[in-house]
Amino acid sequence: MTRSTARKETEGKNSEGPRPIVVFLILVCAIVVLGAVFAAARVFLFPDGIGGRICVAQGPLPDQICSPGDIFPDATADIICQKGYSASVRNVSQDLKDQVYAEYGIKTHKAYEYEVDHIISLELGGSNDIKNLYPEAAVPVPGYHEKDSYENYLHKQVCIGNITLREAQRMIATDWYSYWMAAGQP
Repeated sequence: MTRSTARKETEGKNSEGPRPIVVFLILVCAIVVLGAVFAAARVFLFPDGIGGRICVAQGPLPDQICSPGDIFPDATADIICQKGYSASVRNVSQDLKDQVYAEYGIKTHKAYEYEVDHIISLELGGSNDIKNLYPEAAVPVPGYHEKDSYENYLHKQVCIGNITLREAQRMIATDWYSYWMAAGQP
């Protein structure tokens, strides 16, 4: 084998193109940069929300940063299972509802298009704090009608002792949709 033949074989092996790890790192950097650009544009274009950040629902789920859920710390299964409990603690003013809509960038809406919903429902010991409220759409399905049914189902499960109140609160606050699906959409 001559030197020129060996050099051509070596050049062919080294000219395979960029290594996969380099391509991966470039893609990751591009995604991070684009994410930062879109986040900055969103804050500039929609200055409402928490600290200039507009909240964004994730399908039927609230924005976990804006609306993580909140409970009345003294609520127990015995208390929430008493008839009339939810009505006795319900206290969300129209001003607070308007603030929730503003945080999610909803400037106008039709009647029954949204419901300012308690993430952890009052019947599961949820509070009226803004951290526990978000504008839940009626459509697409599942929307607030389906979540309301699931809240009733969880309330019943707590009151008959099938699950703990804390477990029901965790399920409804973290991913009610997945739990609703797993339960057969009650």
